[in-house]
Amino acid sequence: MTIEKLYDIFLKYPSIQTDSRKVKEGDLFFALKGPNFNGNAFASQALASGAAYVIGDEAVDSKNEKIILTEDVLTTLQELAWYHRIQFKVPFIAITGSNGKTTTKELVHAVLASTYKTYTTQGNLNNHIGIPLTILQVKKDAEMAVIEMGANHLGEIASYCQYAIPTHGIITNCGKAHLEGFGGIEGVKKGKGELFDFIREIGGTVFAMWDYTYLREMSQGIEEIIKYGTVNADITGEVSQAEPFLTVAMNKGSSISEIKTQLVGDYNLPNVLVAVAVGSHFGVPDAKIKNAIELYTPSNSRSQLVNWNNNHIILDAYNANPSSMKLAIENFAHLESKNKVLLLGGMAELGKESISEHRSIVELIQQYQWKDVALVGGDFEKIAHPFRKFSNSLEAGKWLKGLKLKDAYLLVKGSRSMQMEKVLE
Repeated sequence: MTIEKLYDIFLKYPSIQTDSRKVKEGDLFFALKGPNFNGNAFASQALASGAAYVIGDEAVDSKNEKIILTEDVLTTLQELAWYHRIQFKVPFIAITGSNGKTTTKELVHAVLASTYKTYTTQGNLNNHIGIPLTILQVKKDAEMAVIEMGANHLGEIASYCQYAIPTHGIITNCGKAHLEGFGGIEGVKKGKGELFDFIREIGGTVFAMWDYTYLREMSQGIEEIIKYGTVNADITGEVSQAEPFLTVAMNKGSSISEIKTQLVGDYNLPNVLVAVAVGSHFGVPDAKIKNAIELYTPSNSRSQLVNWNNNHIILDAYNANPSSMKLAIENFAHLESKNKVLLLGGMAELGKESISEHRSIVELIQQYQWKDVALVGGDFEKIAHPFRKFSNSLEAGKWLKGLKLKDAYLLVKGSRSMQMEKVLE
């Protein structure tokens, strides 16, 4: 079946499902395969649940006209996303980076959605499956689309750009994340830089944090660069307050004087500034930009400030790498409280650099005064340090409850695999 004919079917049945357990009447079920699953085995189950068609790549029932066979289901899903994407002439803004992708995506979406019909990545659907699904959820009434792109190896962002075809690009930063896959910090820059390479090739626009010398270099030769930062940029601002929430004083490029966010940490300054820059570029009124950013509340364990048993928790347990961990610790250290507790989980996907990066975090912790420190799992278990040591978040949680803290501040952070949010259960 040609992609054009499959697209005609998609227009009639625009709801796509990749989990047979979630199939409902009229869905298209794409029978994806992975190391531990094979969607083809659930074709009959999907049809019984009401799927209009199953797109598979194994002949489980060749006589069933509702099963469409392709050479490879994943490739077909991505080709369908590409065909859907080329139907649109509206801006598609792609966002990647080592830290802050999702917060930036949410802020940019909030700003644009105040004025335009805007579609964006839901949750963390930012990979080779999630991105095509996100594109296929964009409806005909779209005026803007914001696509988050995650990556842990070279060539990944470049492949996403082939079917997402972004017209605008944002690289939040290039830090020490996924070092194992990228082979080091220069590999991170090259991998994330694939977005700017694509934008350069098509003559598009990028938004660049001008404080970062490497982003200046990576954006060279791009037709239009919107610069944001603390100085020498089109849009500038600075931190005027960071406790408990970030307040940004705008200095240039906007009539907004101040933005009082619900974000924890001065490291969110670039995320706020790029949202202002994007909004301004697309003609969103300053009053709407300010209101959208101020109303945004982080969720899903991303720099959330939550109350727990009469204590204040900075819950930043969705993910961690050496760059984000360092920023979070330094920000937490500057809070005006002597009653501060650190609960930090191990950092994943750092390859041969892992032990040294965990040692660096321990050395950073030792530069400040804390009420208590607990280091949990991962390579924190493999190095010597003077702090409390636990194998997992459940063990750390039992210890935490025994402290019977009151009016304390706690920073809870770690890689997703550590599930550090469980210390509060």
